[in-house]
Amino acid sequence: MSTRETEDKYLVPTYTKMPLTVVKGEDVWVIDDKGNKYLDLYAGHAVCNIGHSHPKLVKAITEQAKKLIFYSNAVYNDTRAEAAEMVVKNAYPHSAAVFFCNSGTEANETALKIARRATGRPRVIAMETGFHGRTIGALSVTGKQKLRDDFPENLSHITDFVPLGDFDTLEALMGPDVAAIILEPVTSVGGVRIASRKYYDSLRELCVGNGTALIFDEVQTGFGRTGAMFAGMHWDVEPDICTSAKGAGGGFPVGMVILNEAIANAPAPGEHGCTFGGGPLAMAAVKANLEVMLAEKLVENAAAMEVVVRDALGSIPEVLAVTGKGLLLGIELECPAKPVIENLMEQKIIVGGCDRPNMIRLLPPLTVKEEHIKKFASALSSALAAVKQSA
Repeated sequence: MSTRETEDKYLVPTYTKMPLTVVKGEDVWVIDDKGNKYLDLYAGHAVCNIGHSHPKLVKAITEQAKKLIFYSNAVYNDTRAEAAEMVVKNAYPHSAAVFFCNSGTEANETALKIARRATGRPRVIAMETGFHGRTIGALSVTGKQKLRDDFPENLSHITDFVPLGDFDTLEALMGPDVAAIILEPVTSVGGVRIASRKYYDSLRELCVGNGTALIFDEVQTGFGRTGAMFAGMHWDVEPDICTSAKGAGGGFPVGMVILNEAIANAPAPGEHGCTFGGGPLAMAAVKANLEVMLAEKLVENAAAMEVVVRDALGSIPEVLAVTGKGLLLGIELECPAKPVIENLMEQKIIVGGCDRPNMIRLLPPLTVKEEHIKKFASALSSALAAVKQSA
């Protein structure tokens, strides 16, 4: 059997996959099983922020594997200690401690649990276009109704959903039983949406005034994706709890929950844990990932490349708008995005879609350069012309 046939036979079919078998990656490129080279402007769901298989990341993981592959949090570990210090010192100014886990969904589950423990309250306010994961707790605060309806045995009965940016509606729902407000500072799969500076400022003030925890889900926006190390830094708005995952380990699976000084001691010893969280291999990846980002100024590059994308696409009439920040960008088209995405794949360029049917999502490695963006802009023009001609 081929690779595709084998996966289709033995894997649970949770994804509708691209017609692509990737066997190798280098920087912004991936190579398929036939030797074809693709420009990857999706980075495997916004994961490979420092590019595919960065040599320093490969070296760090290899060297750690030779020393110690795993021991649990039952002991101290030098690599874990160093990674924790690096994360906290590069996070929000009042960050005090970090909990390591395995994924973004697990990080959000943990954040919700800690917020409820810290406040002693049950309710959560979330965004209608927010996405926080597929396990039951995270699903309960995910905005898309269908995802919740498919698994109705969840906690959405103690969650209120509001539109991102609608502060008046959110404020009206605030009460003494609200443990947390959770949101992606920039939504991603929900349609690359962003609110005003005033909105984020108002959220922060509302939470302080009501003793409610502000949770920023930065699973995608964290670690430089938006042109700041964490997205709230764009507005100088700091959450009580920040979750992150995808870009945190350079491609190695890792999730984390970063807590501020006021909430860091909310979970008592024994109340929460994670066997594989903070494993030495993951911690070596986190360290190397951050070292590369800082040394190569990839956060700054993400901000600079946003300008290049907007300039390059500004002359394409079928592009109605470019939304988002840094290298988490939505390209709103005058036509459905699906056939355009398929045409780009034929041109060996990988991009993503989202819940808005006329939108392409760009989530490239933060190492992307102007030449790659120009290549994409040219290919997008060709794709749009081809789709229009076939309509």
